[in-house]
Amino acid sequence: MTLPLSRTDAPDPGKLALGMAATLGLMGVVHFAAPKPFDAIVPEQLPGGQRLYTYASGVAELGTAALLAAPQTRRAGGLAAMLVFIGVYPANIYMAVQWWHKPLPMRLIALARLPLQIPMILAARRVWRHS
Repeated sequence: MTLPLSRTDAPDPGKLALGMAATLGLMGVVHFAAPKPFDAIVPEQLPGGQRLYTYASGVAELGTAALLAAPQTRRAGGLAAMLVFIGVYPANIYMAVQWWHKPLPMRLIALARLPLQIPMILAARRVWRHS
């Protein structure tokens, strides 16, 4: 049995922040460069059209990446990242429902995204609380 990470074993919040900044920055750019896959996981029932939400989440990811990259705004970036990761969670749920009829590998990908969001939220929380 392994014990939980102690404070000294936990990932450095600065390194976590830079990794999140790089990932969010890349994904934010992809939202604009190739929006169709993101449109497909936005619930059709939302007002304003799916592309609006794709672009809005891309802007949120790019803005959050910028906050995380700068040490002076890193704490705010951690909070913003938590909110972004929580905010896009409904799209992951919608994707899992929409992909239920797809081949098994695709269903597994859609389902795996759900619990994988939790460590991302917790990492963002660590950056927020310890930066």
